Amino acid sequence: MSNNSASNEESFIHMQVEELAQVLNDKTHVVVDIRDEGAFASGRITDAQHLTNESLADFLREADPDAPVVVCCYHGHSSQQAAQFLISQDFTKVYSLDGGFTQWQLQYPDNISR
Repeated sequence: MSNNSASNEESFIHMQVEELAQVLNDKTHVVVDIRDEGAFASGRITDAQHLTNESLADFLREADPDAPVVVCCYHGHSSQQAAQFLISQDFTKVYSLDGGFTQWQLQYPDNISR
């Protein structure tokens, strides 16, 4: 695979919670939550899928690599590494949710599934 422009190395995109709120109803973006089981069970972004080491292989096999994927963690730190990993697995549009679920919960308390 030739990479003729070094500056255009594939990388994830930072997404703000406001941006996610705007596209959530369209069901165009797949939201994956990488927090632990307990945190995921006690509250998550509506329609988010739980992505764990156990479910990762299934997700990679079944997901559409061209669908935009938004990775959510607690504060937006671990999601960056996970997002970069998905890019390396040939996903084309991967976002890391800045502020994570903590920020989402503050701004959109009504848009949480339990």
